[in-house]
Amino acid sequence: MTDRIPLRRALISVSDKAGLVDFARALAGRGVDLLSTGGTAQAVRGAGLAVRDVADLTGFPEMMDGRVKTLHPRVHGGLLALRDNAEHAAAMEAHGIEAIDLLVVNLYPFEATVAKGADYATCVENIDIGGPAMIRAAAKNHAFVATVVDVEDYAAVLAELDVQGGATTLAFRQRLAQAAYARTAAYDAAVSSWMADAIGQAAPRRRAFAGTLAQTLRYGENPHQAAAFYADGSGRPGVATARQWQGKELSYNNINDTDAAFELVAEFDPLAPAVAIIKHANPCGVALGETFEAAYRRAYDCDRTSAFGGIVALNGTLDEATARAITEIFTEVVIAPDATDAARAVFAAKKNLRLLTTGGLPDPHAGGLTFRQVAGGFLVQGRDNGHVAREGLRAVTRRQPTEAELDDLMFAWTVAKHVKSNAIVYARDRATVGIGAGQMSRVDSTRIGRRKSEDMAEALGLSAPLTEGAAVASDAFFPFADGIEALAAAGARAVIQPGGSMRDDEVIAAADRLGLAMVFTGQRHFRH
Repeated sequence: MTDRIPLRRALISVSDKAGLVDFARALAGRGVDLLSTGGTAQAVRGAGLAVRDVADLTGFPEMMDGRVKTLHPRVHGGLLALRDNAEHAAAMEAHGIEAIDLLVVNLYPFEATVAKGADYATCVENIDIGGPAMIRAAAKNHAFVATVVDVEDYAAVLAELDVQGGATTLAFRQRLAQAAYARTAAYDAAVSSWMADAIGQAAPRRRAFAGTLAQTLRYGENPHQAAAFYADGSGRPGVATARQWQGKELSYNNINDTDAAFELVAEFDPLAPAVAIIKHANPCGVALGETFEAAYRRAYDCDRTSAFGGIVALNGTLDEATARAITEIFTEVVIAPDATDAARAVFAAKKNLRLLTTGGLPDPHAGGLTFRQVAGGFLVQGRDNGHVAREGLRAVTRRQPTEAELDDLMFAWTVAKHVKSNAIVYARDRATVGIGAGQMSRVDSTRIGRRKSEDMAEALGLSAPLTEGAAVASDAFFPFADGIEALAAAGARAVIQPGGSMRDDEVIAAADRLGLAMVFTGQRHFRH
């Protein structure tokens, strides 16, 4: 296999014209013969550069609205021919096929077209055919051909040519080929996923996922695990789209926890300041407030111990007063749609604190898929975008919840959706006051939430824990009455839960006996 291949001829056909003219000029300046198609040729020619149309090479004009222009033996033969194979060389000579040493293609903007909400026919027209075919051909023949699919690689190609005296090395072409195949795989994954949705196939026979490297990570959950962060291109506001203003590089665990925090606060109306503090992907405090500072301090007072070294998320613009409150303890990451200059100035003094702004909130009602790897495969499901309206609740006890209790029940239910199962959330005045998460027994979660509230009452100098008079949410039904009895022992006054247990009657009877109001949602929120 030949190592160094002189670059004499390049075929360029791109949808994204960014950097095109400068790159083409740099190639021409190195004596490279330029071939091109349609709008790309016009742009290059318009810059005063010599370029041959592919139609002149093939002897066929572009036809069928551009659907057929590069699907021709003189194009694919120039990409696929093995230069050290005598039969291939003879075929090239016999049919007038010119060797192509560099292919530069970026594909029709299918993903962007789908993201804009285009209709079915428009999406179909933005499925590229000739581009992927050329990319795959050139990448297969990387022994002789360099393949560029990303604008970001233009500079690398020019640097390679400078170092190698106008040639490319095999190692360089191999790296480009890998990127090329990853791009066509991602493109096909986007098309197949879109089509599955468009025709209503919830579980297609084959499912593909793809992403673009956003960041290499020092390690994964633990130092012995390699890791990287990929963006899926959906544009959903969050860590993948955020701007990092300061602080050291995000870790694997930082990204996971920050995502959990931001998805939680996005559940609340942006007109109502909401703050969530997350530790190990579980909320240790969530609150609404008249201001973000007030919401932060109320969230912090749920579990001050766990909040240390946590992640803070806001559902609106971070202001100076809230920034100062946050910096009173060590915090790993703060994420918000935006931050004022004054808030950023406060954080500037904390060099290890990472500040991320996203420009928006993820839509908690949006669809989409989540997936998780298991041995030999992976599980795919729709995003948990389930919501229960206040009027959809069903009161099942003799005592009906008060309006204030309903407010807290709805708040606690929203938070419980983001707590690892088994989840129990105590809330008062739209702030969490005790959270029990991730236990094998729902009663244990109930007791843990109570114990945390008792610890905080002692730390705050309160005469009684804030679970006294609280509303409580359970992410799934109570299988036995002992869970309700544990809540009553903690001082809870109202409960929201899905219902659906074989022993619902016993659970309701226990709530009536203990004077609790209870409502059923008919929907659960397991989070494993």
